[in-house]
Amino acid sequence: MVLLIYDIIIPLIGSLLLVICVMVGVAFLTLLERKVLGYIQIRKGPNKVGFNGLLQPFSDAVKLFTKEQTYPLLSNYIIYHFSPIFSLFLSLLIWLCIPYLIKLYSFNLGVLFFLCCTSMGVYTVMIAGWSSNSNYALLGGLRAVAQTISYEVSLSLILLSFIFLIGGYNFLSFLLFQKYAWFMVFCFPLALMWLASCLAETNRTPFDFAEGESELVSGFNVEYSSGGFALIFLAEYSSILFMSMLFIVLFMGSDIYSLLFFLKLTFISFIFIWVRGTLPRFRYDKLMYLAWKSFLPLSLNYLFFFIGVKIFFISVLI
Repeated sequence: MVLLIYDIIIPLIGSLLLVICVMVGVAFLTLLERKVLGYIQIRKGPNKVGFNGLLQPFSDAVKLFTKEQTYPLLSNYIIYHFSPIFSLFLSLLIWLCIPYLIKLYSFNLGVLFFLCCTSMGVYTVMIAGWSSNSNYALLGGLRAVAQTISYEVSLSLILLSFIFLIGGYNFLSFLLFQKYAWFMVFCFPLALMWLASCLAETNRTPFDFAEGESELVSGFNVEYSSGGFALIFLAEYSSILFMSMLFIVLFMGSDIYSLLFFLKLTFISFIFIWVRGTLPRFRYDKLMYLAWKSFLPLSLNYLFFFIGVKIFFISVLI
């Protein structure tokens, strides 16, 4: 009975608490975004619901989930319906690979788990665009898939560089290796590349081609309304929060249970919003050029450099 409690019930309760905390975090991230964008554009942002607009995200959630659900008559209804649900499920599942020191789930292959989950996220966008049976949605989906696959290559190579350096796939090793010096100190170009790739991976400005309203009528999610749209929205912001957290684990390593960690997380999330308020959208060919002609060669060079450093130290120790 004790074994059942420790092995099944406690991880389930822990997972449920994690999901609730991520959802609350996402709610307040949307509020932060609207406030920051408001001040960037010299206006106030939401300030009516609750004290200074504090309850605005919950009011939005109630509004979105109580609206009438409409769906295109010619859509492939079942996969059209399940795509946003699966998208949110993936973006919440990915949170399990972060090294919680309470051993909620022990991942020795956390980096591989992260890469698998982000690769699966491509299918949800593609299926959402295709199953809507709308040309605009399909075009947005195709652009999003091409963009995500391109930037996943540079993300994987950057991760591979660090895997060679630390000699393992566990994210816990990143916290241990950065006890005295951050990886960001001696890998600053890699940190900037990772941040730009995260922006592209989460379809954020200046790489928001999947949802380019001005030329695509909101892209792959154009046929979604009420609950379906809310789930896509939650999945996107959950990914932003996770990518911010991963940036800190990889480059600004600190203990998850310190206040400093959460201050850094807030700052990186703020950078995502700041970029949206500051930069115009890229041209699509420039985006692809950046991925294949700039990021790929640079991340490959860093990979070879790290392999060389590792071999050198091993030969010196032997």
